Amino acid sequence: MLLPKRAKYRKWQRLRGSFSGTAKGGSTLAFGSYGLKSLEIAEVSSRQIEAARRVLAHHVQRTGKIWIRVFPHKPITLKAAETPMGSGKGAVDRYTTLVKPGTIMFEMDGVDEKIAREALVMAGHKLPVTTKFVSINQ
Repeated sequence: MLLPKRAKYRKWQRLRGSFSGTAKGGSTLAFGSYGLKSLEIAEVSSRQIEAARRVLAHHVQRTGKIWIRVFPHKPITLKAAETPMGSGKGAVDRYTTLVKPGTIMFEMDGVDEKIAREALVMAGHKLPVTTKFVSINQ
């Protein structure tokens, strides 16, 4: 799974409710010919990214190249079950990334368009956002 090697701050605030607008950067294909674009706003965890990456790698049978364009930097904390109020913030449970509409999440190159489309659509099923297949010649 993807984790940051080090962080300036171990625990962040959640910023709930301030997810609005479209992606400012990372909204065009930069490395490959085919990509998977997000159509919704959500937090995507490192486990979901890894599940989608495994589907891509399995479907293309080690041919071509895959780029992961999102990285989970944001720590999400969780308090233990039945912990009373007070006693501070919980321990870091997982890392996520904020995905906005238009963000390219994965890119592929070196495979046929039909295989890339099938692989990216299957990978999109592993993610908590609605996704769309995009290609360089669209």
